[in-house]
Amino acid sequence: MPATTALAHRGPALVPAAPAGRWRLLPLLATVLLLAVPVGGLSLAGSTATPADLASVALAGCCAVLLARGRRPPLPQRAAVVLGAPILAFAVATVTAADPAAALPGLLRLLQTFVVVPLCLVLLLRDARDFRLVAGALVALALAQGGLGCWQYATGSGASYMGQNVRAVGTFGPLHIMGMAATVSHGLVTALCLGLAAHRTAPRWWRPVTLGCAALLTLPLAVSFSRGAWLASGVAVLTVVLLAAFGSGRRARRTLLALLAAGTLLVGGAALGSGMVADRLSSIGDVTGTPDQSVVDRYAMWQAALGMWQDHPWTGTGPRGFADHRDSYASLALSAGSDTGGAGAAFQRQELLSPHNMYLLLLSEIGLLGTATVLGCWAALLVLALRRARRAGDGRPSAAGLAAVGLLVWQLVNFLYADIGGPTTVLTAVALGLTAWWALSPAALEERGPT
Repeated sequence: MPATTALAHRGPALVPAAPAGRWRLLPLLATVLLLAVPVGGLSLAGSTATPADLASVALAGCCAVLLARGRRPPLPQRAAVVLGAPILAFAVATVTAADPAAALPGLLRLLQTFVVVPLCLVLLLRDARDFRLVAGALVALALAQGGLGCWQYATGSGASYMGQNVRAVGTFGPLHIMGMAATVSHGLVTALCLGLAAHRTAPRWWRPVTLGCAALLTLPLAVSFSRGAWLASGVAVLTVVLLAAFGSGRRARRTLLALLAAGTLLVGGAALGSGMVADRLSSIGDVTGTPDQSVVDRYAMWQAALGMWQDHPWTGTGPRGFADHRDSYASLALSAGSDTGGAGAAFQRQELLSPHNMYLLLLSEIGLLGTATVLGCWAALLVLALRRARRAGDGRPSAAGLAAVGLLVWQLVNFLYADIGGPTTVLTAVALGLTAWWALSPAALEERGPT
């Protein structure tokens, strides 16, 4: 039976994607790789759109054209429910906001991050090779940004930290201090998963190269001085290593445990080799004695977000409402802003416009109803991704499954210390899209060969 006939007999949900090749992935790859471009951006509807944001618009347009021409199968019902449910919550919060017009840019950002871009990945990725292509772009971006970050640390040309220009920020600059840390973390987790579960047809160099990339990326992550990224990366790495170990034989488990021990030693060595890194590590637990001003500011913003939620419990203050209501709820302990400078930028004060906690940001801006909907969708993605990761691969760990779980775990932990905003917001959307494809797309389980 011809291959096309065999595919047709599998049902409409498994019809192959556009036969013209992988050109359809170009806007997706551009969305990732354009994050290497120094941030600037265009002002659109009160927001700053980066080249990566514009590429994500092209991605959505490409996906819409393929759907209109019937070149893609219809969206699976489960995917439509899990990824589409937040739309109503976001819309209700916008309509009930004190100024719906001012909330519109925030609505567009929420839709881009949690709905549109993830849906595009579910529709466009057709097999594990597509997944690995996007994963490779994440690793390449992380290596580029991480390499620049290490150079900034070594030469004293990074962002200002404790009076020295040593903080690695890549091309994101001091105004987006978390950008490089998030980018490197995504690349580290992805490279580790690609190496732990190398596909059967991979060349001999694949595993050592991917695992080597993961090891190298621990260095720029260390000199990013981002405590939240360190914690999120640690939890994500431990999760995927344990998943891979329980899906492998005894010898493989020993190898994985040895790899985990080596990674721990590497991070510990970096801390010992840099007094600043060691001080930053020790400050993670120092939040009740004499915390630094950044911790004090974060607690003050968390309290402000909780106050907004208590006064607007069901639908919140509206997207981007936190910034407008902050001064009415923040305590006097909150400083006027964060000092930024270095990495080619002059000293300036950056205003604190978000609580740096995604869960509290959702509660304050879209209320309990919207937050419960969004968290329910994330929980569904995690459960479905874990179930598929255990079933797929004929007893062997799947790189796509490990990466899907690892990236989502990283996001859920990092959201305790950060929220969306800045140029790497689109990276969050791509990571959620990779998880959604693995958890929801029928194509993810069809490709049982090299995963």
